Amino acid sequence: MDRNALTRSARKRALAFGAALAAAIVMGSALAAAQDAAKPAPRPPEGFFGTISRWWNQTTDNWNAGVSGVRQRFENLGQEAGVAARATVDNAKSAADAVARLPNARVVRGHEKCRNAPNGAPDCVAATVALCKSKGFDGGGSSLDMTTAEVCPPQVYLSGRSSGEGCHTETFVSRAYCQ
Repeated sequence: MDRNALTRSARKRALAFGAALAAAIVMGSALAAAQDAAKPAPRPPEGFFGTISRWWNQTTDNWNAGVSGVRQRFENLGQEAGVAARATVDNAKSAADAVARLPNARVVRGHEKCRNAPNGAPDCVAATVALCKSKGFDGGGSSLDMTTAEVCPPQVYLSGRSSGEGCHTETFVSRAYCQ
């Protein structure tokens, strides 16, 4: 036999041996993993000390879970507080900008009677405009505060009563935001 034929034959045997060895290693590790999975977990000792051991392990697990939950809540609280602070600052800036754009607007006090609408409810829009005009403002405004009073004829009060026939309710605008 020539030398090349021997070398090829030795190579084939070496490859076959290597493949067999690799297959044995893979099967051995799979068998070991299956045996480890089949082993039951070690049981704690029974009796008084076993009960105390189980109780201690459960208490420790509960404590650790509670501590990690509290830590996560504090982290979230910090993030939420930052978001709320940024929103508050943005809202304050917006309000300051709105006030700066209205240099001729202010809150005025007065006593302007609201007329009754056809449905009987007080209509204070006209009273607000009249109050603002009486304070020197040309534009309209918004009512901020209203006062309601029951008005009766003098005869009702002289008879010792505080309400009765002839009494009615009147509404007044007492503060307005005028422009």
